[in-house]
Amino acid sequence: MATIKRSERMKVLINIQQDREQQALEQLAEGQKLHQAQQAQLQNLQSYRQEYLDKMQAFNQQHTSVANLMEFRAFISKLDAAIETQQQTVEQCRMQMQQLQKAWEEQYIKRKSLTKVGENALKEELKIIEKQEQKEQDARAARYARGGKGL
Repeated sequence: MATIKRSERMKVLINIQQDREQQALEQLAEGQKLHQAQQAQLQNLQSYRQEYLDKMQAFNQQHTSVANLMEFRAFISKLDAAIETQQQTVEQCRMQMQQLQKAWEEQYIKRKSLTKVGENALKEELKIIEKQEQKEQDARAARYARGGKGL
């Protein structure tokens, strides 16, 4: 029964690690998409708040009633609360994205390390093969030099 070369065993480990790295990269991409979407939602809320403030200022210059002012303040208060909540969500997404980035970097480093070990194993195997071939050539040359026909 032939033994499996170390470089072949390393290829299997490298392939497994490549899959893990790819999964981590996909999770990072999803995290980035989520963060961008949450950031866009925050910007929309902030823009809507500013538009509402601008409209209410124009309206209040023409029509100022206590009821309208109270309604305006209540709505702005709700918008401010929504903006604060969204800011917290954006921050949570940013922190999660940093964790996903770190996880991907760890998987990347592991794959690079395994690849290096695999390359070194292959180099060693090639050295052994070259030494064996050189021994065989030397043995043939020695037989030939003694008058044999070993070539």
